[in-house]
Amino acid sequence: MTGTEDIPEVTEVSGTGIPIRGNDIDTDQIIPARFMKVVTFDGLGEFAFFDLRFDDEDNQKDHPMNEERYQDASIMVVNNNFGCGSSREHAPQALMRWGIDAIIGESFAEIFAGNCLALGIPTVTADHETINDLQQWVEDNPDGEIDIDIASETITYGGQEVGVEVNEGQRKALVDGIWDTTALMKSNQNAIEQTAADLPYTDPA
Repeated sequence: MTGTEDIPEVTEVSGTGIPIRGNDIDTDQIIPARFMKVVTFDGLGEFAFFDLRFDDEDNQKDHPMNEERYQDASIMVVNNNFGCGSSREHAPQALMRWGIDAIIGESFAEIFAGNCLALGIPTVTADHETINDLQQWVEDNPDGEIDIDIASETITYGGQEVGVEVNEGQRKALVDGIWDTTALMKSNQNAIEQTAADLPYTDPA
């Protein structure tokens, strides 16, 4: 293993898909602000896309995340500028806790993509036509498997392989198992403390 023992390499992600159509879906739509007053992220999954999924009386609206056929989906297929708006890390946390392991889209807000990387969730990009075709295929084949190869930057579904893009920094971090910076710091605690102690301008006390 090329990373640390505590950080798994993310070279491939496989699962069924869920299509979330629409451009400029922001983090407030992904997780409304009123659900962010939590001490931990546990339980956030049930509030993902809450205002798009339920009306004021908590009756279900027409939304893919309410459909039985997508309840086991782990790969979300989105459109342009997904995750824009505020920098809240609760957005990818909510999606992860709903069950999402990877997101394929036309483009992502930079901070959102960074927050996803910190959770080991790849944000894979492709052009509009590719995404539209994949969303349609998922709608027609809700039980169909999608395989994402992070290292080779390809997705395979329905008997075809399609080229996609993974940001080079993200790809390296995922494939080498160095995406969890907090775990990396903890695993190198002794080295960090030794370096700090050796610095001439720090107080050893």
